[in-house]
Amino acid sequence: MHLHHVQVSGPAGCEDDMRAFYDSVLGMTEVEKPEALRARGGVWFRAGSAELHVGIEEGFVPARKAHPGIAVADVEQLAEAVSAAGAPVTWDENIPGLRRFHTTDPVGNRLEFQQG
Repeated sequence: MHLHHVQVSGPAGCEDDMRAFYDSVLGMTEVEKPEALRARGGVWFRAGSAELHVGIEEGFVPARKAHPGIAVADVEQLAEAVSAAGAPVTWDENIPGLRRFHTTDPVGNRLEFQQG
């Protein structure tokens, strides 16, 4: 068994902002959604074998506690890119030996990145 994808939500019309963040800042690659799902809106991304799907949710409220935890090769470098893009970077030292930070995507969803 392995994790295929996680889904975060966003409001209608957020796709371009999400592309700018997940693709341009985080370096994920956009994945074309299946034709049958395109009318729903949203956008999908891939990094390695895992995907992150942004689904459009009516009455959207950002996830402030629940979050994907994503392991990256160079967490320091990613933190610099996230900060340079204007997103917050909050380092968390609560787990000894694990270098990680939290941020939010353009619509306020919480994300965690850790040294992988």
